[in-house]
Amino acid sequence: MLPDLSAYTARVLPGLLSVAVCFTLVRPGRDPLLRIALLILGFLLLRDAMTPAGLWRLGAAGPVPWLRFTSDGRVLVILGVATVAVTALVLRADRELSALVRWGRPDLPTLGWGLGGGLLAAAPVLLLAVFQPLSERGGPVSPAVLPALAFFALAGNLAEEVLFRGMLQEHLERRHGPVRAALLSGLLFAACHSFLASTVTDTGRPLLLFTLHEGLICAFLRNTRGVAAAALAHGLAVFLLGSGLF
Repeated sequence: MLPDLSAYTARVLPGLLSVAVCFTLVRPGRDPLLRIALLILGFLLLRDAMTPAGLWRLGAAGPVPWLRFTSDGRVLVILGVATVAVTALVLRADRELSALVRWGRPDLPTLGWGLGGGLLAAAPVLLLAVFQPLSERGGPVSPAVLPALAFFALAGNLAEEVLFRGMLQEHLERRHGPVRAALLSGLLFAACHSFLASTVTDTGRPLLLFTLHEGLICAFLRNTRGVAAAALAHGLAVFLLGSGLF
């Protein structure tokens, strides 16, 4: 476990320090877009560096994108806890950005919308996967790691939704209205997977199409029920694709 995380930390630390220095030099109280962009850049670094560090694998079996995470559940839990902690720290430290995040109500309709959105996001991939053997889609996943995987999927994608659907989409909405902001949020979300799809991995078009579909669902969920529903949908979709259950 420790070698995986130590190599990953060493890989991302220089870039994260650069992002952190830039973030502290940008004055609050002005247009927050640069600070939002810096946070997204830091998140993309953390996410994409998981591939060469061996913490996850991505690929495509024909039109079907697939992903598999490390089989060490302890690593997934540590990464999930760290992600939640950093997200909370950023929200606490920057009240202006925190005020952009519309969480929505913590009620049963929000839960239902989130679960439904996650199933809808994963549905096209899961339907296409019927025609591709599991061995070509990353192979089986140990049942013992599924609880840790579910936690990591929810924690990691909560951070991503806070950035894209919380901060960025709200900022765009104040300038372009809710519908255009949702479309821009979904498109930018997919665009931010381009490097992962074409350079870090060779997943290519299947990953971009999935993230565009998922991003638009989460963007309109945020308009309907808030960031909490979007984060639940995103986490569920990633869990379904990474669990090997289908």
